[in-house]
Amino acid sequence: MRPKMPLQDAQVRKTNFNEVALGYSEEDAKSEASRCLQCKKPLCVGGCPVSVNIPGFIGQIAKGDYTKALETLRETNSLPAVCGRVCPQETQCEALCILGKKEKPIAIGRLERFAADHGAIVTKDAQTEEKDTPITPPTNKKVAVVGSGPAGLTAAAQLAKDGHKVTLFEAFHEAGGVLVYGIPEFRLPKQIVKEEVEYIRSLGVDIQLNAVIGRAETVDELLGPLGYDAVFLATGAGLPTFLGIEGENLIGVYSANEFLTRINLMKAYKFPEYDTPVKHGGKVIVVGGGNVAMDAARCALRLGSKVTIVYRRSEEELPARREEVENAMEEGIVFNLLTNPVRILEKDGWVAGMECIKMELGEPDESGRRRPVAKEGSEFTIDADTVIIAIGTSPNPLIPATTPDLEVSKWGTIIASDDGATSKKYVYAGGDVVTGAATVISAMGAGRIAASAISEIIGKNSAHST
Repeated sequence: MRPKMPLQDAQVRKTNFNEVALGYSEEDAKSEASRCLQCKKPLCVGGCPVSVNIPGFIGQIAKGDYTKALETLRETNSLPAVCGRVCPQETQCEALCILGKKEKPIAIGRLERFAADHGAIVTKDAQTEEKDTPITPPTNKKVAVVGSGPAGLTAAAQLAKDGHKVTLFEAFHEAGGVLVYGIPEFRLPKQIVKEEVEYIRSLGVDIQLNAVIGRAETVDELLGPLGYDAVFLATGAGLPTFLGIEGENLIGVYSANEFLTRINLMKAYKFPEYDTPVKHGGKVIVVGGGNVAMDAARCALRLGSKVTIVYRRSEEELPARREEVENAMEEGIVFNLLTNPVRILEKDGWVAGMECIKMELGEPDESGRRRPVAKEGSEFTIDADTVIIAIGTSPNPLIPATTPDLEVSKWGTIIASDDGATSKKYVYAGGDVVTGAATVISAMGAGRIAASAISEIIGKNSAHST
């Protein structure tokens, strides 16, 4: 039987920012690992965007060799402790598990987390880990990676393993991208991200913080006077989308990006220890139904607010991971489903509430989901003093604006081929800046593929290509 993930009690965890999922015990991990069939043709690997040797690391857990399990993960995945916590394995590797046809699939994600947490290689042993990493002779090639989120970190790690001199440029004061500014402490502790970043730094990657490419230097300057042989753009999708309704400019309206950045990266949840205030009222409405909406709602709850999620479709259509929805419900967040905002109400320039209308599901739209249709005469009001908009993001236009020959789509995403090549020679792109907001692991997959293509184009056959 698949062991349940131990969790903090809902009534306790909603008052703190400590990690909700506590991780498998050694006994549970070995028990779960022993259920793996060790398939000769493991379909689960095909469901992993970075092609982790899943039977390999699980078999090593079953034998109690956690260091080897982590080494196996690191062969293709530079961020296993992150992926073990936030990747939607249930729709990827676990969805293809043969065992899942008759019983619950192997808990691949939970075992990945266990291996990462219990493996001997951690930040303090970075020098040991570096020795264990196969050394590739230096190529004397320089590659610039712009953005230190999942795609950038993955590409930088592989390019360094391929022998290139890699510089990673990050606009913020801390590396990690969405892993540090977007995902809350209770889902992904910042110390975990720091350890993963330190591993990548131990490979020889030079991480430059507070470096805004497009302002400090342009892509053309990186390729020209600064002497880089190739550039990988992994700047994510951090530009918030808004509803376009009356009242969005009122005091008390946040984009989810700003709200989460203040809390996570700038540690507003530790105010006044960290002097980063975040305005949150007694009653908060979060608009949206994805993982970002759940993160924003659960952060607001932990700051002491009563929180309502407003989403225009039904519970079945919520795009957030099921476990995140269940956690939010257990913590007492109210879900106002089949509800659409009409306007944000005002009192003296501040948010006073939201006028909404009830919806019903009609015929499927182009996404295959049933289209929500407003029910005439069903308008009603929800009291609130803070509204957080979490309906999606798009890429920041700074780099395309300063790189005239870089083609972008009408949505502002950079147009790139399957291997990440853009319209500009020696410039590659991957992750959310190409696809729009997606998963951590899909961005990592894009970073890995692009790194292989870069190694090939600048004159080296990569030993780590996918």
